[in-house]
Amino acid sequence: MAVEFLHELNVPFFKVGSGDTNNFPYLEKTAKKGRPMVISSGMQSMDTMKQVYQIVKPLNPNFCFLQCTSAYPLQPEDVNLRVISEYQKLFPDIPIGYSGHETGIVISVAAVALGAKVLERHITLDKTWKGSDHSASLEPGELAELVRSVRLLGKSVVAKVKIPEGTILTLDMLTVKVGEPKGYPPEDIFNLVGKKVLVTVEEDDTIMEESVENHGKKIKS
Repeated sequence: MAVEFLHELNVPFFKVGSGDTNNFPYLEKTAKKGRPMVISSGMQSMDTMKQVYQIVKPLNPNFCFLQCTSAYPLQPEDVNLRVISEYQKLFPDIPIGYSGHETGIVISVAAVALGAKVLERHITLDKTWKGSDHSASLEPGELAELVRSVRLLGKSVVAKVKIPEGTILTLDMLTVKVGEPKGYPPEDIFNLVGKKVLVTVEEDDTIMEESVENHGKKIKS
């Protein structure tokens, strides 16, 4: 009933909580709705997650797994972020994320540094409120700091000056900053030199792939 209700509400995606991840008929029903799915892995074995992948993938390829340890609050020694890397190896064609119930933001930032593409954190207005979730949640200021910290990990090549349409790029036109949305990664800055921009790029704007001629090809040295 919950799946039908949420589907009628036109939610942007379905979140499958850890306790339902091994409920295979439920997964099938949810996947067939065709909405993006975020599937947590807390309490589940690696073999179960492999089965989940095999069930969901043919029905709905638009889904991701979240590494999750079901403890509230989660102690640092129990986080096991290396599971993110294992999931990335086993399921290279889907995004891997992290669902955290630890205190603070450091571990969540580390998860992003390891390649997590989705972050889930609980939010509260007061950690002292009754209920196990509140002590494992972020207050608004911490959420804002988490967003800032994650964005610092997402640097891109941006325009150092305004670059008119048709300009051939030189290194002194480019710099590396936190870019939103993300564009060319910093390590590709030298590959942009000598390429033509197809649209005018304003100062501090991200250099997007579609804005550069032959963006998929590297210039031979």
